[in-house]
This record gives sequence, C-alpha cells and structure tokens, in this order.
Amino acid sequence: MAAPVAHYSKWYRAGDFVFVSGQIGLADGALVEGVESQARVVLANVVEALEEAGGTLDDVVKCLVFMTDIGNFSLINSIYAEAFGDHRPARSAIGVAALPLGAEVEIEAIAYLPE
Repeated sequence: MAAPVAHYSKWYRAGDFVFVSGQIGLADGALVEGVESQARVVLANVVEALEEAGGTLDDVVKCLVFMTDIGNFSLINSIYAEAFGDHRPARSAIGVAALPLGAEVEIEAIAYLPE
C-alpha cells in the first residue's frame, strides 16, 4: 500500500470504528492509468488498510466514493460491487472537480470492528 501523500493516517481507530482515509489508485508509488485500473487499485488499497487494522470489507458500514467524472459511475459501481459481493454497506457517490495527484476516483471507508 502506498504511503499517505499528505499529513494523515491510512486508517485510524476510534473505539469500535476504523476510519480508512480516502484511497486513490497508487501502486508502487505511482498513479495507475485509467479509471478502471484506478478503481481496482483503490479498492485493493482499502482492503490492505482494513487488513492492517484487523478487518475486511465485510466490516465496512459506510463508504464514500468520489469521482471526477460522474459519467464513470456505472463502471466504478460494477468494480465496487465485484469487490463487496453480497455485502452492501451504506454509500455515497459524489462527483468532484479534482482529486489529489490527478486521480479519477477516491474511496474512503468506515468499518465497525468491536474490540
């Protein structure tokens, strides 16, 4: 998983909740090309952060998905659904003007992990 690109933690535990910071499509220190590849890497980065915190995607209760082109919603949604399977946490999908490092998609997650 790529190191944070600014002053924040990849994830942070607050009681029984783990907050995964927004992840972009960084692999080996560089942004991958294309929205489909970025979405897959973003979700892999979310999974990796959750695993570090002791959880999985099944523990996620809420996601926020940011995209620079809302026209990519269907593509990103299909990749998201593939990753989450039958688990359907609450989610928001938001179109934004820009994301860090020129990313096309960013996802943050909140997981419930009782200690």
